[in-house]
Amino acid sequence: MRLVPLLVATAVVCLGTAVPAHAAVTRVTGLAALQKALDSAAPGDRIELADGSYSTSGPITIRRSGTSGAPVTVTAQNVGKAEIRGTTGFSFAGGVHDVVLRGFSLAHGGSLSVPESAHHIRLTRNTVQLTGAGNWVVVNGDDVEVDRNTFRNRSSEGVFLQISGPSDNVAKRSRIHRNFFYNHTFAGSNGGESIRLGYSHKQSYSANAVVEYNLFEKADGDSEAISVKSSDNTVRYNTIRDSRGYIVLRHGHRSLVEGNVLFGSGIRFHGNDHRVVNNHVANSGGRAIVFGSGSEADSGPTSTLHDRPDRVTVAFNTLIGSSAVIDSDGGTYKPKDCVVANNIVRGTSGPLISMASGSVVRYEGNIARGGSAGIPNGYRDVDPKLVQDGGGLWRLSAGSPAVDAAVGGYSYAGTDFDLQTRVGTFDVGADELVSGGSRKPLSRTDVGPGSA
Repeated sequence: MRLVPLLVATAVVCLGTAVPAHAAVTRVTGLAALQKALDSAAPGDRIELADGSYSTSGPITIRRSGTSGAPVTVTAQNVGKAEIRGTTGFSFAGGVHDVVLRGFSLAHGGSLSVPESAHHIRLTRNTVQLTGAGNWVVVNGDDVEVDRNTFRNRSSEGVFLQISGPSDNVAKRSRIHRNFFYNHTFAGSNGGESIRLGYSHKQSYSANAVVEYNLFEKADGDSEAISVKSSDNTVRYNTIRDSRGYIVLRHGHRSLVEGNVLFGSGIRFHGNDHRVVNNHVANSGGRAIVFGSGSEADSGPTSTLHDRPDRVTVAFNTLIGSSAVIDSDGGTYKPKDCVVANNIVRGTSGPLISMASGSVVRYEGNIARGGSAGIPNGYRDVDPKLVQDGGGLWRLSAGSPAVDAAVGGYSYAGTDFDLQTRVGTFDVGADELVSGGSRKPLSRTDVGPGSA
């Protein structure tokens, strides 16, 4: 028996989410009624919990699945106005799929976990500030979307969002976008990332995740705001500011880091065959790009050591710092067969590019200005004529020697940091000087539960 069903004849729209015209909308005012409605949900149904604060003594279990065109939607009646406290919160049963969990304020103990046999789950427009230890949201299933949530205010060890998977693989095709990660203040040296994508022992598995359009502020719980520990991922168009955490490819291979806007942060990588392109990194302390140390030449599938960077391309980035703007951690095994090409590197003293002796790196087409380049060739010491726009981004101005000056073939860098198509001979750096460039760093209005 359904509780207070409201059969809608037309679509109901709330913050851009439409309810199919055939769906039943069930509105409940307590957790017992919510559980009863969940246990009888059918594809396309929408179950709404009224505004209020609710305390749990056990899990609220979602057992019923939807379909790809008609998911089961479990939502706060008004986004952010239904708060879940107590010992635990929502739980997904094994095998459940095509479910949307939307609009809740999650302030309970324990964690929110998507089991490995669940799939096509969407977590959207929630505010996550749990009271429990461990990782707050854990994704083990495939094809999970995590979007427009706020993760905030954590001072203990553990990550906001962990992408994991079964013991013998990693969760596949996660899409993480338009989230706000804020104020992780764990004071330890390790274990306080905002996002951890995989684990060291899962590094050889292809996650094929996309992490895009997220905003990170005060991501201070770890030196890694986004910690990638799996292969074949895309990290693009994110903004990090006022944080000690970097984008770090800690383990794994063949990932793309593209079009991110970082202030006071940077990008560090280990592993093979990555592409780091079209990023804007302004770090007054230097170290905008860091070739990670190599404790071994090539990591085995369960290694936790640092893998030497092999065949990594760093191209078409605009990098602003002091000295050692492009840096190397060194280690026993030095970067091998890597490329640094067509970047603008601007600092205040040299060397601007500081690679460990014995590194095998090809340099071409770079502009290095503000100190000694630190490399024997592959650069010009000319004024790139950058101008800073109202959002703090450094752009090319007319007459810049970076215009139409790129060398080599890098067709995969054909979209600049404004998401505009590069034309003709590419310009050096992250910005292509074409009309209409309007990229702005993400702000709080662009992400989280209230965003478009």
